[in-house]
Amino acid sequence: MGSDSPFPFPPSASDGELLDQLLASLMGDFSSWFERGLVLLDHCPEAVMPAEQQNSLRARIELARKELGAATSLRQAAPIPMALEMETLAPWHQLVVSVWDLSASLRLSGVSLPEPPADEGPGRPGA
Repeated sequence: MGSDSPFPFPPSASDGELLDQLLASLMGDFSSWFERGLVLLDHCPEAVMPAEQQNSLRARIELARKELGAATSLRQAAPIPMALEMETLAPWHQLVVSVWDLSASLRLSGVSLPEPPADEGPGRPGA
């Protein structure tokens, strides 16, 4: 692997360091989007999403936040780098897609939304 590598990590990085960097970034993104989802729900009128669906989405986000916190704690406590299974990540990804859908629906409906903090905002435009 030379200096022309398309990867953003130095060639000397160990597999464990690489895994930690990738998962830390991914888990940070999940956390940001889950937080953003709660903010969006706080501003969501029933005309955009019925109360029952809002409550369901909020419960799913709260559960995912707990799962993410537990996974983060386990990874930090592990003496060696630890990956996460796709069975764990896939539902979180689907939940983020639900948050994106809610954000788009709110914007299309003209709902005024607070901007995410500049230093913590999720990495997708138009959130």
